[in-house]
Amino acid sequence: MPYLFLAISIASELVGTSMLKASQGFTKIIPVIVMLISFICSFFFLSLSLKAIPLNTAYAIWSGIGAVATVLISVLIWKEKINTGSVIGITLIVIGVIVLNLLGPGHGSSDEAAETQQTSLSDRA
Repeated sequence: MPYLFLAISIASELVGTSMLKASQGFTKIIPVIVMLISFICSFFFLSLSLKAIPLNTAYAIWSGIGAVATVLISVLIWKEKINTGSVIGITLIVIGVIVLNLLGPGHGSSDEAAETQQTSLSDRA
């Protein structure tokens, strides 16, 4: 369920970001209202996902997928141009999200280290 909440959060953030563009500098009221509702939903569902997913992992996924999807939306819907630097940057973000998911907290290393340290401290007492 936490990953479903995270997915809803990401989708809401993408809608909000698209509406930010559509608002044309806050001059169009309907996109502004949709943007505000979308961002509120995004942060609400992100907060729900944080009950079970570590903050650094959830935020990396949220911002990473959000950044990649926003680039795709800007190219496909808003017809904006993309350059080699953008592609390299987005690729590095994707690699970072993958590394965090494979090796980040909750995958043994930090949990085992904390448990070892706690055992060591209790042995001294």
